[in-house]
Amino acid sequence: MNDTPLPTLLFPFDRGLLDPPGKDDRILFLGAPGAFHLPSDFAGDMTAVQGYRPDFLALQRSGIPVCPEPEGEGYDMALVLLGRHRRENEHRLAEALKRTRSGACIVAACAKKDGGGSVRKRLGNLLGLEDHASKHHGVVFWLRRPDEVAEALDALDGGDEVADGYITAAGGFSDDGIDPGSALLVECLPEDLSGAIADFAAGWGYLSVAAAERASGVKGIDLYEAHHASLGAARRNMAGKAPQVPARFFWHDLLGEPVDERYDVILMNPPFHRSRAAEPDMGHGMIAAAAKALKPRGRLFLVANRQLPYEESLEKHFAAQGELRRDTVFKVLWARK
Repeated sequence: MNDTPLPTLLFPFDRGLLDPPGKDDRILFLGAPGAFHLPSDFAGDMTAVQGYRPDFLALQRSGIPVCPEPEGEGYDMALVLLGRHRRENEHRLAEALKRTRSGACIVAACAKKDGGGSVRKRLGNLLGLEDHASKHHGVVFWLRRPDEVAEALDALDGGDEVADGYITAAGGFSDDGIDPGSALLVECLPEDLSGAIADFAAGWGYLSVAAAERASGVKGIDLYEAHHASLGAARRNMAGKAPQVPARFFWHDLLGEPVDERYDVILMNPPFHRSRAAEPDMGHGMIAAAAKALKPRGRLFLVANRQLPYEESLEKHFAAQGELRRDTVFKVLWARK
């Protein structure tokens, strides 16, 4: 979330192209980044929407009212920060239309490298825009919400994301289907998995469903995920595909919040991208978190891109570790406390 086009979004207000919200206005900010601070000339009541747990917590610490999913209606203004995922962008624009009053100002911005020009043209074709501008390597555009938006909502809000028979989440990890690395990990899982299991960075729940189907000794599975919409999809996938296994769902930042429970087995396909740059420290941090959350002699199974140096962390935090399989892209590793 570190490469958001926030300066582009605020540019029309900085330059006087748009009036800032007044003291009686209610503002909805979809996709608000954790680093956001209210501009000094913004008045009114702002509600931020942020489903990525680390940014949600940062906004809370800043004192900005924030929720993981949009709530309420009749807002006088909507700010919409768009990113790399087309379907997530369309969902955010649809929510802005649903939750604002007629005549409300809707302002959206997207980086040019993320297709900002295409997003602007698409919304312009659907509804017509009041104006747009290019600044800070991004595109910002705005419109007044018309009385009738049903046709635009039909075009933007396509309902559930479904791929490979699973409900996925727009903007989440592997939202277009089963990740090949996760599939390789499932192939390598032993059939004697038992006890309490956790799925770290669970996404929409593929590993948890597979573990529930594969091992009869599983007493329960706890799913930890930082992307709120993905966790909601995981809840539905577990209910639909593995109802026989008790499951709990934790919207959780594994790198910033402690895990209170202790487990016999942890499964993990750790993320290593927060923005575009690879950040292997995320995986190292999650391995350390898994080591703390495992019971004595508890086991960790993880998959990673084969060039990532996770073996050094496994050696540091575990009594034993090794490799189960690798292909041209991934490797599957195990470790025991």
